[in-house]
Amino acid sequence: MLAGLLGVGGGLIIVPVLAFVFAAQHFPEAYILHMALGTSLASIAFTSISSLRAHHAHAAVDWPIVRRITPGIVAGTLLGSVLAAWLSTVFLKVFFVAFLFYAGTQMLLNIRPKAARQLPQLTGMFVAGSIIGAVSSLVGIGGGTLSVPFMTWCNVALHRAIGTSAAIGFPIAVAGAFGYAANGYGLAGLPANSFGFIYLPALLGVAIASVLTAPFGARLAHRLPVPKLKRIFAMLLYVLAFRMLASLF
Repeated sequence: MLAGLLGVGGGLIIVPVLAFVFAAQHFPEAYILHMALGTSLASIAFTSISSLRAHHAHAAVDWPIVRRITPGIVAGTLLGSVLAAWLSTVFLKVFFVAFLFYAGTQMLLNIRPKAARQLPQLTGMFVAGSIIGAVSSLVGIGGGTLSVPFMTWCNVALHRAIGTSAAIGFPIAVAGAFGYAANGYGLAGLPANSFGFIYLPALLGVAIASVLTAPFGARLAHRLPVPKLKRIFAMLLYVLAFRMLASLF
């Protein structure tokens, strides 16, 4: 619902919640966050389809932007998933906590970059997509927290940036899920019903619920006071960030 309503991936909620649940089930400590990230990205593959269809119905997806940025998105996401496999859980947690504080502050203060330029050419779009994809794969999100400000900065209308971000989330999710599955495949110690770093029972539960609720969130975006809801969501991100930070100690 949050992905459709606020234009941000549900991964900001899914990753910390899955990490808490996996820890409570005594999954291997060294792989808990890797599995939360991989499972989150796999679930976003389903969420983004449902969400982008709803935004497309409102003519809010700029498909030329999606086509131009996707090669960089795929390259950066695959690179990020390979890098994540080599990083420790502690590093990934610190990186994720820092990103939660960034995302929460961005929403709380309603920080929006002023439209200062036009969208770059293919090389610039590839670089931007690579950065968005790499960071998204390291925090298990569909990229909306980064792609929406980027497009707004490049003079794309906000509602169109949100809808386009939902479409961009699909290649991020597919490439990220593939990368986490491949890099975790065959590792000893992973729990049963895992496909690499993707935990299939959690993926099934999250995917079913998210496919049903993402279009609902997209419809609500045109009816509810989104700025007020973003401030509430920002506080929730702070709570999750402090909770994850505490788990490091």
